[in-house]
Amino acid sequence: MKMHLTSVYVDDQAKAERFYTEMLGFLKKHDVPLGEKDRWLTVVSPDEPEGTELLLEPAGHPAVRTYRDALVEDGIPLAQFAVDDVRAEYERLRGLGVRFTQEPLDMGPVTTAVFDDTCGNLIQIATEPR
Repeated sequence: MKMHLTSVYVDDQAKAERFYTEMLGFLKKHDVPLGEKDRWLTVVSPDEPEGTELLLEPAGHPAVRTYRDALVEDGIPLAQFAVDDVRAEYERLRGLGVRFTQEPLDMGPVTTAVFDDTCGNLIQIATEPR
């Protein structure tokens, strides 16, 4: 068994597509219309184009807002992405205008930072454990 797909709920799929591809550097994998306004929209890492897909899922279900708002209020990231160098990625993303809620922080074997994805979620970046 392996992980194939995970999702983040987003307020606006077009905005999320721009953020996740243009700012974070993911590649769009699938873009299938679903009804009048929603899409099955997935992105993947350019390093693993056949790897785990991230579904940019519309946040239409009533429970989503309550769940995401509670996580954001408590400063809890919804997802975590691995990077080679958190400090370098922090500087790169800040230079692009990404707002961080946690600057790089050494936490024993990993370094983490947390940013706002502009679509309703906090996302953590982390180095692989040493």
